[in-house]
Amino acid sequence: MRPSLHAPRSARVHLPIRSPSPVAAPRRRALPRVAAGLDFGTSGARLCLIDRRERCLFEAATDYADARAQDCADWERALFDLLGAIPGELRGALDALSLCATSGSVLWAGRDLRPLGPVLMYFQPRQVDLPGDHAGPLDGLARLAWAWERLDEAARHGALALHQADWLFARLRRGGLARGALTDWHNALKSGADPALCAWGEVASRQAFASRLPRIVAPGSGQGRVDPALADRLGLRRELLLVAGTTDANAAFLASGAELPGQALTSLGSTLALKLLSRRRIDAPRYGVYSHRFGSLWLVSGASQAGGAALRKLFGDARLRELSADIDPEQDSPLDLYPLPGVGERFPLSDPAMAPRLEPRPVDDARYLHGLLQGLARIEAAGYARFAQLGAPEVWEVLSCGGGASNPAWTRLRERALGRPVRRARQNEAAFGAARLALLGTRVFSPSPP
Repeated sequence: MRPSLHAPRSARVHLPIRSPSPVAAPRRRALPRVAAGLDFGTSGARLCLIDRRERCLFEAATDYADARAQDCADWERALFDLLGAIPGELRGALDALSLCATSGSVLWAGRDLRPLGPVLMYFQPRQVDLPGDHAGPLDGLARLAWAWERLDEAARHGALALHQADWLFARLRRGGLARGALTDWHNALKSGADPALCAWGEVASRQAFASRLPRIVAPGSGQGRVDPALADRLGLRRELLLVAGTTDANAAFLASGAELPGQALTSLGSTLALKLLSRRRIDAPRYGVYSHRFGSLWLVSGASQAGGAALRKLFGDARLRELSADIDPEQDSPLDLYPLPGVGERFPLSDPAMAPRLEPRPVDDARYLHGLLQGLARIEAAGYARFAQLGAPEVWEVLSCGGGASNPAWTRLRERALGRPVRRARQNEAAFGAARLALLGTRVFSPSPP
């Protein structure tokens, strides 16, 4: 183990490996002494432990051997390595655990948890015609339908549809998949769940495999106890409660500290992802806008293809920091750039044929980066304007997470484009948001009526 260069006061290690319908109020439980959150992202997994005051006690991280070709064995190794890294005194106090994973990543598996085909990650598109009208994105359902068509009759007999988070929970849970699979509202959205009904929608229900879809529960609700044999193997308490999770982007929102309508979170990572709390549900597929149910509120969401991935094709991280120091963010760039990493945009407008706009390129790299960052700031402003046009509340504060959140020049350019204050989120890690979900359960969501 080696310490991270960005360790908080707590311990942190890096492990190398290869309109809503009413819902019954859950029974309130005592807060755990220590709660764990796990985040299974694109390139690796992270763990965060917090106490009852939401203080971070311990963090660890591990990378996948090949992020582009993940399978269940990779997830299992990461899961066991991270849980095994927890110090003994914290492991004995660990009362609750939740996790988040990438949205739209799916597989078919048997009740013994063995995959019946390949894991299809969110970045692996599969084209399938899905009947009927639908309000939100259904790329997860399309992947499931594509994989189902390629299962033979014997494999279909006991097959269960699972999201990445569902498989991981089943690996931890007492009984595994013996009583069927469970999923949560957030992970199920892109597989055809209706968040207003907290049930599978019409398009999903009309699939030939509809009976193989998992039962939907609320994020933050109890999923059962950890498997006793696994608890003994890892030195965990047999009473450890598993708490239904969420997607990695929604966990990042839970980590941010935003909880009021009009507060927004922009994730400045490989892509530019926007989320805004709203009293109204907003769905507009032609603009790439959809909403997650967030307790009694809605989390309006959209993600541009533009972002850090396009910048890294042009400059390395060190060069980006160096050039950013030479930018005057109080001045406008004369360039009109749209930094996509390739052809196609999905939000704030949906245009699969849209080409990147990366020209003209000045000889001075700092001037060029100024134009690129200003282009991204304009895309972000257009995204929140699109939310408002569709009926979402006016944004009064924007929080930032992701690698770009630490760039002061970009932050100021964004403030000028948005006309709103921009500040870093309270926490930057989705694992922290998953830990808050484990700690607070459904109480993590705002109780304000829609």
